[in-house]
Amino acid sequence: MPARCGGRSAGSGRAVIRRSCCNSEIHTFLTVGSRLIRGDRPRSNCVRPEAITSWASSEGDGMRTVRKLTMAVALAVAAVQSVATTAHADTASAAQTMQSAAQQGVSDGYPGVIALISDGVSGQYVSAGTGNLGTKTPIDPTAKFRIGSNTKNFTATVILQLEAEGKLSINDTVAKWLPNAIPTSSGYDGSKVTLRELMNHTSGLPNYFAQLSDMTGSNATRVMAPQDLVNSALLTPPGTTQPGADAATSANPPATWNYINTGYILLGMVIQKITGNDPAVEITNRIINPLNLSNTSFPTTDPNLTGNYLHGYWYNLIPIINVYLGTTDATVQAPSMFWTAGAMVSTLQDLMTFTQSLVRGTLLPPAQMAELETTVPISSATANQYGLSITHLKLTCSGTTKWVWSFGGDVPGYNSRWMTSEDGRKTIAYVSNEFHNIGGTTGQKNLLDNTMNAMCAL
Repeated sequence: MPARCGGRSAGSGRAVIRRSCCNSEIHTFLTVGSRLIRGDRPRSNCVRPEAITSWASSEGDGMRTVRKLTMAVALAVAAVQSVATTAHADTASAAQTMQSAAQQGVSDGYPGVIALISDGVSGQYVSAGTGNLGTKTPIDPTAKFRIGSNTKNFTATVILQLEAEGKLSINDTVAKWLPNAIPTSSGYDGSKVTLRELMNHTSGLPNYFAQLSDMTGSNATRVMAPQDLVNSALLTPPGTTQPGADAATSANPPATWNYINTGYILLGMVIQKITGNDPAVEITNRIINPLNLSNTSFPTTDPNLTGNYLHGYWYNLIPIINVYLGTTDATVQAPSMFWTAGAMVSTLQDLMTFTQSLVRGTLLPPAQMAELETTVPISSATANQYGLSITHLKLTCSGTTKWVWSFGGDVPGYNSRWMTSEDGRKTIAYVSNEFHNIGGTTGQKNLLDNTMNAMCAL
């Protein structure tokens, strides 16, 4: 009996597609409601694909039916390329693009890349490379990773929920809730900066910076107070263009759009001030538990990842001349360095469940959804716009325009992105397990470009 790459997993309504072997695979699964029900995990052995089994759900009056498609070995490759007769051919096409993107990412130097593609009914994982350079174990697309700035989406959601409850207005000033957080002696004025401006990055405040050595190794257990992070940012005077900044800092908001972490640290402090709880508690109670995000957490002091997780790596390079000095495992790091701006841990499945729920309006009432999606220009060089923690991204698809909501998270060792259609149904999320605080690398550009191509196909 020949070995098989594809097969039905345990449990009703679960399935998996495996197209290729070793470190590059495609997996298909069923969704129930907005929750993705995944197939079995990728196998590490290398066998030829012999059959494909795909499952799709259709819903009506609370009933779900499951349809099984099985094809012989001669049709296996063609089936993965198109799943031609199913209602989810677009998902398969997008998965093909993302599989190529993952493999290209490994060629570009990433240890591994995983992605998840969903049309809101069915979905597919793709993977390439390894999640552990020490063991060379094939990367697991269901593994946990640090989601970095995608944490900002959770923080913004709680702020908007508090507004919906009448506990604050996003037009309140920072000084109303945190009168001493931005002293005028810094050159900035908390009575001029609103919560909305913190959320859409038009506050004019400077960013704070953290070196890898500040959060790993012997510093991995350090705990930074949020105000200390803000204070370190305020050492930069108004009118300064910081390294990598989109615009100069300003004491007169609303300022030109400039992406910073400082604003989301202040938003976390506001959440704490109003609720009396650590933002991690509020995010857990308001979002993680209601959505059953069982593999999502908000660590505040513990630098370790537990269970099934990706190791994250940092390539030590001399800038400009790109001399490679070795690789650092950055998996263990101090979460307080990013807190409400970037400390959370999740999986592709949980992250997709959250982003689809957010964009569909599950987590916010209509008034706050309208605020979430009210945008400001990013720059004159792009049509893309920025809302309250999410980007409105313009895609050009074979001469036509498609708008999607998107965001991403970069933290030492991990580079992740998600995109979803404006109705929150068609979604792609991916992560690579290397990031060394340099944007615009070839690997990053290729992954992003191919993800946009995949969204066009979805």
